[in-house]
Amino acid sequence: MGAPEPKFSATVQHWIAGQATAGTGGRSQDVYNPATGAVARQVLLGSVEDVQAAVAAAKAALPGWSNTPPIRRARVLNKFLELLNTHRDTLAAMITAEHGKVFTDAQGEVTRGIEIVEFACGIPQLLKGDYTDQVSTGIDNWTMRQPLGVVAGITPFNFPCMVPCWMFPVALACGNTFVLKPSERDPSPSLFMAELLKQAGLPDGVFNVVQGDKVAVDALLEHPDVKAVSFVGSTPIAQYIYERGAHFGKRVQALGGAKNHMVVMPDADLDQAVDALVGAAYGSAGERCMAISVAVLVGDVADRIVPRLAERARALKISNGMELDAEMGPIVTKQALDRICGYIEDGVRSGATLLVDGRGYRVPGHENGFWLGGTLFDHVTPEMRIYREEIFGPVLACVRVKDFAEAVELVNAHEYGNGVACFTRDGNVAREFARRIEVGMVGINVPIPVPMAWHGFGGWKRSLFGDMHAYGEEGVRFYTRQKSVMQRWPESTPKGAEFVMPTAK
Repeated sequence: MGAPEPKFSATVQHWIAGQATAGTGGRSQDVYNPATGAVARQVLLGSVEDVQAAVAAAKAALPGWSNTPPIRRARVLNKFLELLNTHRDTLAAMITAEHGKVFTDAQGEVTRGIEIVEFACGIPQLLKGDYTDQVSTGIDNWTMRQPLGVVAGITPFNFPCMVPCWMFPVALACGNTFVLKPSERDPSPSLFMAELLKQAGLPDGVFNVVQGDKVAVDALLEHPDVKAVSFVGSTPIAQYIYERGAHFGKRVQALGGAKNHMVVMPDADLDQAVDALVGAAYGSAGERCMAISVAVLVGDVADRIVPRLAERARALKISNGMELDAEMGPIVTKQALDRICGYIEDGVRSGATLLVDGRGYRVPGHENGFWLGGTLFDHVTPEMRIYREEIFGPVLACVRVKDFAEAVELVNAHEYGNGVACFTRDGNVAREFARRIEVGMVGINVPIPVPMAWHGFGGWKRSLFGDMHAYGEEGVRFYTRQKSVMQRWPESTPKGAEFVMPTAK
């Protein structure tokens, strides 16, 4: 039994003020089925006027929504949670059809998105402030967290459900209204979630979707009524979003690219390490910001593990993604496929040993799809482009180092610091690795250490622009601002003007 067949519109529209709309842009773009290479539908590309309409709808809805008690906002999200659980397989099939990731992986993506909604349903507890009685004679002091206003999210193609769920459930729970600009490569899930939010009872205008490209992004960054922008994508665009948003006075959280390493120590369980590397490098065709793209092999472990990695890479079950036993699907677009193949060719020219070449892979019956098999390089060095840059495809590079110290030095020297893993049986090595490594998310015998919904997601160095991580309590802080209130009543106020700095008395 395969995945359910979702219903698609021939044209993917915007969602403004509680309804689908064609807007005023007049431009559109092809949306492909990556497994067949055929155009599946069109997506509208929003204009500046479309962004203005979405922001106006969000601004109009803000007073009513921000003044809704947090428990009532949570009840709407709880109903949305129920609908997500009911339709999770339909949403997953929609992701597979437009992104290409296998259905079981898409189900996992939806589940991780659902977990953020579950977290956001606890917003009454999360918004509680602090109170101090009698900070000074007759004076009490307390804090509260209040919403920012209209906020926006700009999300990537690789997680069209999960990454938006990093943003809007927390933002809405905090009392903000939201404008989402999803990827134009797989836009349908955003409209489906908008419809579910409406069914859940979310007031019109509280959540809006503007499909589009850079025109819509720049319009959101420049709009004076948008108070904060959250972004996930490549580092060059993340830096642009951060700098451009800051220029226009916005709070910005921009998560960028990655080059995630997995250090394999000589004492590691090799069966577990091989399983971890194969799944983390080739799952979702490597199109994850937390994918492992570099295996750092310490000492003699390289000669023992590389042949097994090559065998597993050649044996990957690659299909159209709707088959439940598929391990890897196609690349999202022809342009992405060509870019990845260019990196493979560059690795060969630079002197790396290409043990498994995924180029030219074909799936019978889907010969025109955007296919690439698992690819494995050995003897990669830090000077090579395939080591330095994020490939964002099913390409695993093996780097050999002599000891633990050299492995730590290698990881810490890289400009990215998103995720990292270390496989070992030695507790002291694990502890030292976790403490000394300069990376935001660390796994010990866990290859993809994506934090759970209540912890928060974010890297270090050029993997994150801004000072707060996504979702979790940091997400609540990002989408709110603290207000401190000091109160004294006339009966306890001394007579006469005071000209010195107030102090506790």
